[in-house]
Amino acid sequence: MRVLITARIPEEIVSTIRSEHEIEINEFERPMDRADLLARVRDKEGLLCTISDRVDKELLTNAPLLKMIANYGVGFDHIDLDAATARAILVSNTPGVLTDATAELTFALILAVARRVVEGDQRTRKGHFRFWAPLLFLGRQVTGKTLGIIGFGQIGKAVARRATGFDMRVLYYSRTRLDASIEQKLSVEHRGLDDLLTESDFVSLHVPLTDKTLHMIGARELNLMKRSAYLINAARGPVVNERELVEALRAGKIAGAGLDVYENEPKLTPGLVDLENVVLLPHVGSATVETRTRMGEMAAENLLAGLRSQTPPNCLNCSRLASVKAR
Repeated sequence: MRVLITARIPEEIVSTIRSEHEIEINEFERPMDRADLLARVRDKEGLLCTISDRVDKELLTNAPLLKMIANYGVGFDHIDLDAATARAILVSNTPGVLTDATAELTFALILAVARRVVEGDQRTRKGHFRFWAPLLFLGRQVTGKTLGIIGFGQIGKAVARRATGFDMRVLYYSRTRLDASIEQKLSVEHRGLDDLLTESDFVSLHVPLTDKTLHMIGARELNLMKRSAYLINAARGPVVNERELVEALRAGKIAGAGLDVYENEPKLTPGLVDLENVVLLPHVGSATVETRTRMGEMAAENLLAGLRSQTPPNCLNCSRLASVKAR
């Protein structure tokens, strides 16, 4: 069959797919432009895509032969799952594989923004480090502080485990509360959202993007946080109302923010880059050699299974498709 791979991925993974199918691949280190994507997917049975590709009704209508969409990543809010299911197209993702990498990146942001790492690096490179002084370039200590985790899935739990190394008190907010025995094992305390925001020194977001989490953090929530607190977002950009975040940071309503994702990614909300109390990363939560390689392997496994008319290991809509067929 014919497969479109929309981004450069490790060659060994390309070879695995090529051993069974004819492939076409985006050879550039940038996303495909929309017109090229629509043109090249038209005659394909398989699609291996990334978060940069908008797989919507227009694309699906334009690809009448499509049988399988393998997403190279966990988040799938860029894929119209309902439209794909209506067309009997299998859709998969790569869950679990990026948990540790994203948890590590979360703590990198916590430490970087609290200890002013990026700001200090820039000043040193510019020759502004001329002497040591007791009150010069002070940051905030992380050890012993309270970390509030919003969203307590695999990544949230992995962040909580790492927080124990910094003797942090960990609060969590989740729609479903854990059993008391699990809370005790993880040394975490459940809180309502408002209480978590009020009590925490660091608030870290780990929720998927849904209608309910869109702009989950805005002016109201930021006003609840301590003026000395920091917001960390390594989940999805639109979970935060970025314009209201910029206003809160300018007004000193919170101390700073560490962001790996953005509301209108890759565009940044005006004013964000001018703030010294913000660390900005280019969506690198899963960007380790080990993680991106495993993501590619999982995406290929899903793709090949779907094109063999088998159930992909990480199918997102197989149960829905089965129920439709049963009717």
